[in-house]
Amino acid sequence: MSIVNDIRTAFSRRDNALNQLLLINVLVFVFLVLTKAVMHLSGTVAYYPNVLRQFELPSDMPSLLRHPWTLLTYAFTHEGPFHILFNLLNLYWFGALIREYLGDRRLVSLYILGALAGATLFLLAFNLIPTLRPYAAAGVPLLGASAAVTAIIMAAATLLPDYTFMLFLLGAVRIKYIAAVVILLSVLAINQGNPGGGIAHIGGALVGFLFVKQLQAGRDLGRPVQAVGDFFVRLVTGRPNLRVTHRSASAAPAAPVVKKGAPTLPGQDEIDLILDKISHSGYESLSKEEKQKLFRASQK
Repeated sequence: MSIVNDIRTAFSRRDNALNQLLLINVLVFVFLVLTKAVMHLSGTVAYYPNVLRQFELPSDMPSLLRHPWTLLTYAFTHEGPFHILFNLLNLYWFGALIREYLGDRRLVSLYILGALAGATLFLLAFNLIPTLRPYAAAGVPLLGASAAVTAIIMAAATLLPDYTFMLFLLGAVRIKYIAAVVILLSVLAINQGNPGGGIAHIGGALVGFLFVKQLQAGRDLGRPVQAVGDFFVRLVTGRPNLRVTHRSASAAPAAPVVKKGAPTLPGQDEIDLILDKISHSGYESLSKEEKQKLFRASQK
């Protein structure tokens, strides 16, 4: 079937992380919808919660110990069509920015770290805060990509705070304000019947902010995630590790002379002009050189 071939092609490409994340979420959603439909027709829908329990993150520790994989699978699991729609739209919009500026591997790392941070804060809150312990006792679970997506939104806002999106009815809005609204809604959710989701979103937002700040300081928080991913890729594909050899100092070539045209870090005035251009004409109006300058400035 062409659909199967398209999915296989999407996962075979190494520069397709955003579409792969979107596809995993869609495939899990379709699987659960079809499973529930089949169980409903066969009269076994009463057992569907047992199926869902293999994906959602439980709030009580005994259940988590029996289902440790749910620390990640919950972030790819949705039940309602609007829930997955809003998450995937945000993932597509903001993930495209992270992918363009930081690359595919860092996008995946950020998604995974955001999911783990959301899960960790959720579990700590439900098991340590007295007013939330009844939720854990009742077995209230967590599911959805919101924590991971919030990490990506906050990372994009931290990296490019003045980048603008054209929003329906609102016009051009800078993403730093979008991120602020997302945080505010997460805090409101804690008081309005969804404390688990709100707390998980805040955990993801913290990771998104720290991820970019540490990256700008020269530290990549995503390297452990990338190392684990590389290990499993080698395990599945059988590819050997790449070995890097270092020459001795005596055999090392002379240091290359820096060319006059070598790229230098742009000044603040240049960056301000570029950001003003984005706010007036959008990111697509930038030249390739301006995009590169903005990227180099984000690494300072």
